[in-house]
Amino acid sequence: MSGDDRLELIADIGGTNARFALVDPAAAVPELLQPQSLENARFASLQHAAEHYLSLVGARPRRAAIALACPITGDEIRLTNRAWSFSRTELQAALGLDDLRLINDFGAVGWAVPALGPGDRIALYGPAGDTLRGPVSVLGPGTGFGVGLLVGGEGDWRVVETEGGHVAFAPLGDEEQAIVRWMNARHGRTSYERVLSGSGLACIDAVLRGLDDDTGRALQLRDPAEVVAAALDGHDVVARRALARFCAILGSVAGDVALAHGARTVMIAGGIVPRFVPFLRSSAFRERFLAKGRFAAYLEQVSVQIATHPNPGLLGAAVALRA
Repeated sequence: MSGDDRLELIADIGGTNARFALVDPAAAVPELLQPQSLENARFASLQHAAEHYLSLVGARPRRAAIALACPITGDEIRLTNRAWSFSRTELQAALGLDDLRLINDFGAVGWAVPALGPGDRIALYGPAGDTLRGPVSVLGPGTGFGVGLLVGGEGDWRVVETEGGHVAFAPLGDEEQAIVRWMNARHGRTSYERVLSGSGLACIDAVLRGLDDDTGRALQLRDPAEVVAAALDGHDVVARRALARFCAILGSVAGDVALAHGARTVMIAGGIVPRFVPFLRSSAFRERFLAKGRFAAYLEQVSVQIATHPNPGLLGAAVALRA
């Protein structure tokens, strides 16, 4: 394999897609070189996907940082929403790396937050300003639901990786109770990840359409992108109700996480929300975010923003590799 071994490999591995890029460690700020997004379903393993990418770009990096949608503990790694598992030691050897850093996917997003430019984020609610105020709660829906924490301050930010997306969903009202019953019947327990994810949106849509699989017939869920498109088109009442419920639940958990973290900023990331920012603004997100009793006034002072950078996980992995 030919190529410049001074470049470093970065990757962001979710449940659906594996994103790769190269970075030049000599650059003053991280720049994503030759980014590629690969469908996980095309590959038998992370090693297979990484080798495919490196063959495409003709690179042979000696250092790498890989963000993964799972807890990072020990040598054996198992993705939460994809049947991929691997040994850190064996992957490092197979890719010919001198140094391999593994980080949680929303830990990577946390590392990216201080590096986001004004054009990479949208102010949604709360105090405005260019200065990032910490602590920062980082959360968002994609294939799963990620939660992370950024603490410290300018020049000394630190990331705390969490699995907060797997805490139990706290439903409010009859409609959300119906969602929990539907999900509990299928999974035994309903976490926020079950609800606030692409598949979760499809399930909310199914509940509101009255779908059930008790008859033994295969349950036909709509594709999440189809639900979003139908909701934004404005003619599908159920799709609009499903997306509105999704936004309301997101507001509730965002407020809860902000209180738990003592956050002064909430940064919403993930692959779903940037697709419908105007819809989110007009939804019950803000109402549910503030509906925390005596702490509504406290949460009014929390800045809520949306990260719109196309690859925050890759950017964060690049920043983490320099840290």
